[in-house]
Amino acid sequence: MADDQHEEVSKKVSAEEEIRRGITVMRRVVQGRSRGIILDVYWNNQGQLIEPNGHTLTSFIGALVRNEIPITCDDWRNKELNESKEKIWSEIKRCFNIEEERRGFCMKLAGKLLRGFQTFLSSKFLKDADGNFVDAELPKKYESLISAEEWEAFKSKRQDPVFQRISATNRERASSPAYPYRKGRVGYGRLEQSMLQKEESSETSLPAHVLWKEARVGKSGVPQEEVLHVYQKCEELSQSLSPDDTKGILSRALDVPEYSGQVRGKGFGVTPTSLSIKKGKAPSNRELHARLEAMQAELDALRREREASASTVYRDASDKNSINCTFQPNIPEGISHCQLYLSSPYYRMVGKGKVHNVSGVLLHTRELPAGCLKVSVDIAVEPNAALPYPSDDSDATTVHEAVGSFVAWPTNLICVGYETPTKSKSKDNAIPRHTESTVSRKELQENEVSNASAQQKKEVSNASARVKSSGAKKTVARKKTTTKYRSCLRTFLEMTDIPTGGVWTVHMEVGIFGFDYDQMIGNEDFMQVFSHEEIGVNVVNTYIRFLYDKLMRPNGLDVSFGFLAPATVNLGLISSRPDTVTEYVLRILMDNKDAEKLFFIPFNTGGHWLLLAINPIREIVYYLDSLGNDWTTYPDMKVLIDTVLQAFRAQRDIQTSRRGANSITWIKVACPQQRNQIDCGYFMLRFMRDTLALGRLMIPTDYFEEFKCAFYTKDQVDEIKEEWCQFMIELNVFS
Repeated sequence: MADDQHEEVSKKVSAEEEIRRGITVMRRVVQGRSRGIILDVYWNNQGQLIEPNGHTLTSFIGALVRNEIPITCDDWRNKELNESKEKIWSEIKRCFNIEEERRGFCMKLAGKLLRGFQTFLSSKFLKDADGNFVDAELPKKYESLISAEEWEAFKSKRQDPVFQRISATNRERASSPAYPYRKGRVGYGRLEQSMLQKEESSETSLPAHVLWKEARVGKSGVPQEEVLHVYQKCEELSQSLSPDDTKGILSRALDVPEYSGQVRGKGFGVTPTSLSIKKGKAPSNRELHARLEAMQAELDALRREREASASTVYRDASDKNSINCTFQPNIPEGISHCQLYLSSPYYRMVGKGKVHNVSGVLLHTRELPAGCLKVSVDIAVEPNAALPYPSDDSDATTVHEAVGSFVAWPTNLICVGYETPTKSKSKDNAIPRHTESTVSRKELQENEVSNASAQQKKEVSNASARVKSSGAKKTVARKKTTTKYRSCLRTFLEMTDIPTGGVWTVHMEVGIFGFDYDQMIGNEDFMQVFSHEEIGVNVVNTYIRFLYDKLMRPNGLDVSFGFLAPATVNLGLISSRPDTVTEYVLRILMDNKDAEKLFFIPFNTGGHWLLLAINPIREIVYYLDSLGNDWTTYPDMKVLIDTVLQAFRAQRDIQTSRRGANSITWIKVACPQQRNQIDCGYFMLRFMRDTLALGRLMIPTDYFEEFKCAFYTKDQVDEIKEEWCQFMIELNVFS
């Protein structure tokens, strides 16, 4: 019955025949309805329209759209079209036996056919052979569908500069596809149906890469070598990937991103939902609450463990191999101002207060532990540091909780005035002991900073050479990162006006961002680093100054790499002042148009840092996002970068080939991924550091072999903090 219906009402014609014979109005369908013939339509198990009658329904919807929807329609989602859409759906149901649940598919198909009709009118009547606009009259064959006013409005829209720019971009992107589709008007659904029928297969569907390959076989029947290469890669991946892998095999083989709602290689109408590809269900509030309780219990257990081991601190501190026991502090009798130190897991100052060296003194009616003195804690430098002897009376276990109370402290970790205990390296490295209880700020700076600063200068200036000379392999042993520069800087800042609202300025010369200015750094910026908070643009800019001074200029990398200012190129300014951003980026690129260079853009989306690395000569944009998103998450960003690169191409003196000028390549790099909501800024800085350390203009899709990892460790993140703090010390203490 279905085949008879199809034979009676369906007559397939080519696009040229349709133009020659006039407007398609599908009279046979309407006449069949008047005789009581309602056509059955069929769908494959992926929700695509197939034969018999699939082509007929598609043509019928196209005829309805041309009659009911004005060609000036720019937005298919416009609510003003609801009445016309309802009429279209009503006519479909009158002529075809179709379920209500298929309405969504039919409406999407209608929107697609409308856009196709608009493109046909524009290409056929409003452009000459060279693609230039032609002010044509309304074609007579369409006078019954299009009014004169509607035609003039349509022509006006096609001449709009914004439309022309978008159209040129789309036309350029589609003009030279790497793997062109070669099946004409036969969609993936009907192609799959014909392949299954030809093979007499009992299967109901085919793998996406099998369909993709067949869709690119022309009349010769032989696929291109490039297509076969992708197909073979898909075959290999299909054997190695887990069935639960959410990214399609074809997307991996083509090295392109998955777009939301799309299934690559399956064609119109197929969605992740229709293929039962479901994303993980978001946890409920009850599940989240249970997880939080479990995490809290784990934290409590760790805290009890820390408290239990706190009593061993004194024993560790007195180890002759760990601390210079021949150089003990001289604590005078009476009450003296002091600094309080801990030696485990590393030496650092954790608080300030007063030491009570008085004969017969008691601590909360109890005798002091052996080797300890009574101290009152006034300032917590490291608030969460565990007390060496937790207070039983006040329930204090951390330095912060002990502020304002008395605790026991190991004598050899108490420093009167500004005296600091040192590790046993050599007598030459020991800090001279002061006989007075106070020293000048200048002496503090020299004592606590000089040795550390000189060593760090040497380490940073040789960073690139060290990576290259060792083969830059990830198996090279790493030293555990300490907090010596953070502690040193924090101590020094307490002697300045920074905590009370003062600021430091860091000069940013013109070679960094293309303009000269002084970057201000305040207490909030320092606390972001000290307390491991989300870093802001001030920290990012000053770390870029560090990279420029320590890695780029000393190694001659400033001719191969550059930076764009994150305060100027960010999502907020792109939305509010796109022209300003475009002019700035284009100016920087044009200033460097004669040499291949990789430009870093630390890009802030409003609450997240990611990195764009642009090679404007090759028209390649590397996208590194520690959250794993792709550039489609930020369409305004991509449009602006593409626009700038197109303008850069047009203004360059060097001519490029047509093929080279037709596409801007965006590459999503499989970079290390953050495991919390804080580290994006540190990861982004680390991406730039890794690239500069290797000095390479090309970033591999799966990241650098030398630094490849699933995520950066805490030590690798702390290394960024230490470098920043050391650089701040250099600039503001010894400058």
